[in-house]
Amino acid sequence: MCAEPARITLEDNFDDVLAKAQRGLGFTEEALAAKAGISLAVLQALKKGQLNEAALTKLAPVLQLHGPSLIELAKKAWYPRVPNMTGLAQVSTAWKDFRVNAFVAWSPVTRQAVVFDTGTEPGPILAIVKENNLKTELLLITHTHGDHVACFAELKEKLGKPKAYVSSRGTLEGAQAIDAGATRSLGNLHIEVRRTSGHAACGLTYVLHGLAQPVAVVGDALFAASMGGARGTEAYAEALKTNREQIFSLEDNTVICPGHGPRTTVGQEKAHNSFFPEFK
Repeated sequence: MCAEPARITLEDNFDDVLAKAQRGLGFTEEALAAKAGISLAVLQALKKGQLNEAALTKLAPVLQLHGPSLIELAKKAWYPRVPNMTGLAQVSTAWKDFRVNAFVAWSPVTRQAVVFDTGTEPGPILAIVKENNLKTELLLITHTHGDHVACFAELKEKLGKPKAYVSSRGTLEGAQAIDAGATRSLGNLHIEVRRTSGHAACGLTYVLHGLAQPVAVVGDALFAASMGGARGTEAYAEALKTNREQIFSLEDNTVICPGHGPRTTVGQEKAHNSFFPEFK
């Protein structure tokens, strides 16, 4: 069963979403306030987390966000619902002042396992492997930001040196290059590699088939009700584009396993993620 705690806090609040969209679109505060028809003081209050529904309603379309979803997030009125699934476990470990996820998936029949990212300490992953009598054959990295590969070398060694892969657009000592379009199989599990760059140039999503529902391990490409930030307008546009093409094209019941925050599904993100108003 999934080792996820009962309730993991959403990675972002509405003010985080505003900041990411503003930065991604290249607005100064003055230009954004003027275009939305609100005062600079009101904008700055919003960015400090002070809810103002009327101002958010004006601001959302300028930032190409879905206003009702943004307000829903601000009111903490929604939380994703994803059932526990045999053959999938989530691990959350501490990194600085926040937490980072890693995932273990396995065939309940053959006990062959794949680990996605490492988190910051190997203990929790090793405990899942031992508890479920698993043989880890793959270690797949979504992207090489420090929180996601903090214990890579140690974990790989303690797992028995499984084959490890990372995007060819990144480097990680001890991992081989893999690219979008590649596939891997473990027993009845089939893994497809998709490129979801933008937040990170080396960002990959791994789509897993063979469990009760399809699973997409997305790293920081997408969070419940949010997405990873991007440095620069080009990277932001790329992040939105690759998310739309490579994640939102999956079946609605696909379980999204993000690098931070709780699991969600493609269908729930279509309904509740303000970065993607076209699905509402």
